[in-house]
Amino acid sequence: MSELETAIQQWLDEVVIGLDLCPFAAAPHRRGQVRIALCQPPDEDRLTDALLAELERLAATDAAEMETTLLAIDGLLADFDDYLRYVDFAELLLHQYGWEGEFQIASFHPAYVFADTAADDPANLTNRSPCPILHLIREASLSRVLARHPDPDAIPAANIRRVRALSPAERARLFPYLLG
Repeated sequence: MSELETAIQQWLDEVVIGLDLCPFAAAPHRRGQVRIALCQPPDEDRLTDALLAELERLAATDAAEMETTLLAIDGLLADFDDYLRYVDFAELLLHQYGWEGEFQIASFHPAYVFADTAADDPANLTNRSPCPILHLIREASLSRVLARHPDPDAIPAANIRRVRALSPAERARLFPYLLG
C-alpha cells in the first residue's frame, strides 16, 4: 500500500468514521463495500476516463458487493479552484451519461473551503482529505439511510461543531497532511 493509500485509509477510519462525520460510512466500510480507487492521471482527460470507468464499475456491481467508491486523485487538481471546476464538470457527466438520480458526487480536497467561510475556519476540516477525492455515491442507498436517520439535516452542523471542538493537538494528529 502506498503512503497516500495509507493516508486515505487513516482519514476514512479516524476522521470520516472515527469522528462520525458520515454516520452511514461505518457499516459499508466494515463489510468491505467501500472501494478506494487511486488514480494518477497525467491530465484531466485521463481523469475523466478513470471517473467514467469507476461509475461504470459501480453501476455494474451489486451494492451488496460495492456500496460506494472513493476516487482518489494523486498529482492532479491540487488547486482547489481547479478541483471545483472539475467537480462541476463531473456533475455534468452524470447528467450526460444518464446517471443523474442514480449517482451523486461528494467532494473532498486538502484545501477545501466552504463558501462564505474563512480558509482557516476548522469547519472546512469536515471536507478536507489527504488528496482530491470524488466520492461516488448510490442515490438509492443514500435515500434509504437518510430515511432511517432521525435528523439528516442536522448532520452538517453537528460535524462543524465536532471539528471546531478538536484541540490543536487532535487536529494535528487527525490531519497530518495539512501541516506540510
